[in-house]
Amino acid sequence: MSLDPKTIREVARQTEVLRAPKQTVSSFGLTAVEYYLLSEPVYGELLPGSGDVPGESAGQGQRETVVRVGLITSERPQIVTPYYLLNLFRGFAHGEEFAQHLHKAYGPHAPGFMYSYRNDLKETSIVSDPLPVVAGRLSDQLDQRGEALAAVIRGVDHLWDVSLMKFIFELTVQSLGQNVADLGRMGLLGQERGLPKAVRARLDDMFAAVTGGELNPAELKAELDRWGVFAEYEDRFLDLFRR
Repeated sequence: MSLDPKTIREVARQTEVLRAPKQTVSSFGLTAVEYYLLSEPVYGELLPGSGDVPGESAGQGQRETVVRVGLITSERPQIVTPYYLLNLFRGFAHGEEFAQHLHKAYGPHAPGFMYSYRNDLKETSIVSDPLPVVAGRLSDQLDQRGEALAAVIRGVDHLWDVSLMKFIFELTVQSLGQNVADLGRMGLLGQERGLPKAVRARLDDMFAAVTGGELNPAELKAELDRWGVFAEYEDRFLDLFRR
C-alpha cells in the first residue's frame, strides 16, 4: 500500500517517544535498541472520537493497548550519498515512502542517509490496560533493570512501522554530532578518488572479509555496484576467484 506524504507527516506528528534510550548510536559498531511500540488498536477508529489516520486515538473509551516488542539495529554509520536513499530501511513495509519523506523534509544530505537500519519484530500482544498505564509500567521496569538501549514509543497502530522509523531517525540525528567527531578523528570524512574515505575503507574491509570466507562475494559485488565503481575494482574482484 502506497502512502501519501500527508499521511506520513500525520503519523510522524502522532508518534511520541515516552521513554528514550540512554545511549546514542555507536560510531564504529552495531547499535541494537530494544523497542516497545504501543498503539491503540486499529479497530478503535470505528469508535466515537477517532481521527482520520488509522489507529489514531479513539477517545476516552479506549481500554486496550497493542504492544509490539522488537529489536531495531543501526549498523555502523557510513558516509553515503543520496544514491543510497532506497537502501536504508530493510524490514519495513513502507520504507521507500518514508525515505522519500526524509528526502523532502530534510534535503538530500540529511544525517539519516548516513545509516542503515534493520527491524526484527519479536512479538505482538494486546494488553487490557490503557496506553498511558502500559507505558508507565514498562518504563518503570526498564529503569529498574537499567536498560540503557531500550525505548517505549507511542505510535499509530496500522502504520506502526512509520512510527518506528521516525523514532530511529530522530535517535540517529541525536547521535550525529558524536559520530561526526569520531569519524573526523579517524580521518574518514575526506575524499579519495571521488569517494568518501570511509567508503574506500569499507570496501577494503569487505574484500578482506570475502578473502577470509566471512562474506559472500555477491554482497561485495552489490556494494561496488551501488557506488558505481565495479569497473574500478573489477580486476581486484576477479582476483578473488583466481586464488
